[in-house]
Amino acid sequence: MIRVRPEPKRLALVMVGLPARGKTYVGRKLGRYLAWLGYRTQIFNVGDYRRRIAGARQPAEFFSSQNVAGHEARERAALEALDDLLAFFASGGEIGVYDATNTERARRDLVYERCRAAGAQVVFIESICEDQAVVDENVRANKLRSPDYAGVDPEEATRDFRARIAEYERTYQPVSADERSYVKLIDVGRQVVVNRIEGYLEARIIFFLLNLHPARRHIYLTRHGESRFNVQGRIGGDTGLSERGLAYARSLAQFVREQRETTEGVIVWSSTLKRALRTAETLDRPLVAWRALDEIDAGVCDGLTYVEIAERLPDEYGARALDKLRYRYPRGESYADVIQRLEPVIIELERQHHPILVISHQAVLRALYGYLMGKPQAECPHLSIPLHTVIELTPTAYGYEERRIPLEPPPLGPASSSSSS
Repeated sequence: MIRVRPEPKRLALVMVGLPARGKTYVGRKLGRYLAWLGYRTQIFNVGDYRRRIAGARQPAEFFSSQNVAGHEARERAALEALDDLLAFFASGGEIGVYDATNTERARRDLVYERCRAAGAQVVFIESICEDQAVVDENVRANKLRSPDYAGVDPEEATRDFRARIAEYERTYQPVSADERSYVKLIDVGRQVVVNRIEGYLEARIIFFLLNLHPARRHIYLTRHGESRFNVQGRIGGDTGLSERGLAYARSLAQFVREQRETTEGVIVWSSTLKRALRTAETLDRPLVAWRALDEIDAGVCDGLTYVEIAERLPDEYGARALDKLRYRYPRGESYADVIQRLEPVIIELERQHHPILVISHQAVLRALYGYLMGKPQAECPHLSIPLHTVIELTPTAYGYEERRIPLEPPPLGPASSSSSS
């Protein structure tokens, strides 16, 4: 099915809130999600500009409204980031995330007026946290690892950062009902308040935010064990596993048992194809089979080798080489189609509190991995997702740390071929 996206628009997502309330986490998640969907998206973090202008190691007093030099440096950083955001829109950018505290009404009004003058819609996204335990965890897990506190004793860093928060609290003006379009995220999604949100893209963003939470759980990605078509170098199909594929399924089950600390309560997601289901059977874990995780549909090329495609359908072979992201197999799918059908999987993945093991296929896992690691959409068709390897993604402050675990030597000869890449 061909999906037609609405005409591009300029949209500024302006973060608001005190430090350690999850603004940057939310902003980066949104930026990654929207870029993965194909929107030209960029994040402008005012803290990065401030560190470049004034240096990273600034004490809490620097952030006082009474500190003239500090105030001027922070204003300069905010304006330079805003200038770059507007230049991004002028060069064809569609969505800009303006990541700053923006805790004062005057700053928000300035951002709003300049964005509107540039033809951009504005949505304020305010992160509010009334749960002190969550704030404390954010300070420990995220802020103390920031460039602002590199090499600083943790106790001293904690004391200084709390003092910085106090400086912002003195001038904080929450977003009010007359400030046009806004979303308020309260206590990490416990409550979401929406005001004057209109439009397809804005509604899509709200749905994503409703399902977002900062649970720190591992995600594991792996292709199914080697299939009979893999051995023959054929793409697509719905064949079972080869002997080496069955051996990988057993190795995967053993791996999961050995990772008890990180896989306790792990939920297994699989495609509905035989090779993925057979790989999942040995795990003895709750299993959810998703059609959305099925391999890219190769259409009339299903079951062929790439050599056969080049010989029988040379025009198709050439077209695919020119634009692998948008090339659609006759009567089949493109990578762009796969990304669109994976959106419900992404939303459900963000909702989960338990570790997840995804057993799927090369094209699908390229798209999922691209989303999780913040890769540009155009890179997805070229990412390396080898057979018989577990990709372990460990959550960090704003993304994931990756580890690749081969569970047996790579296959030789035709066995190394992909199944619909």
